[in-house]
Amino acid sequence: MPGCVETSRPRPGYRPCVGIFLLDERNLVFVGQRADSAAAAWQMPQGGIDDGESPLHAARREMLEEIGTDRALLLRESPVWRSYDLPPGIAGRPWRGRFRGQSQKWLAFRFTGRDGDIRVDAAHPEFRAWRWVPPVDLLRLIVPFKRDVYLSVVAEFRPLWA
Repeated sequence: MPGCVETSRPRPGYRPCVGIFLLDERNLVFVGQRADSAAAAWQMPQGGIDDGESPLHAARREMLEEIGTDRALLLRESPVWRSYDLPPGIAGRPWRGRFRGQSQKWLAFRFTGRDGDIRVDAAHPEFRAWRWVPPVDLLRLIVPFKRDVYLSVVAEFRPLWA
């Protein structure tokens, strides 16, 4: 896929991070509307991996930070890292230009809590709204530069929800 490079390790020059494919009991996936965008930009939770942190630990920490709960059972960790480039217009803003994009390790979880456990009103919120959607709807909600990554993730985790 042109906008998604799959590798066995994070790519040099790309920020290592995790992506969280969180399914509820109906096999709908969690998406949040980004708080830092005027557009209706939706995405699954994601975030950087700290030095010395495993992808699983980073995913649980990011869940707590972004959605207020980590009540979830790990279903699968992808064997590959998926990388994408940031578009030229925004490439220099995040991370002060240190990275060309992100290399993401995706993990699928089954949400074991209740909707009331989800809180996106953190001190520094990532999302201003959230909802559960069918995984196939992710492709129309996500910003174009991440679409190929999401297409690959949805295909890999399809046996978990289809």
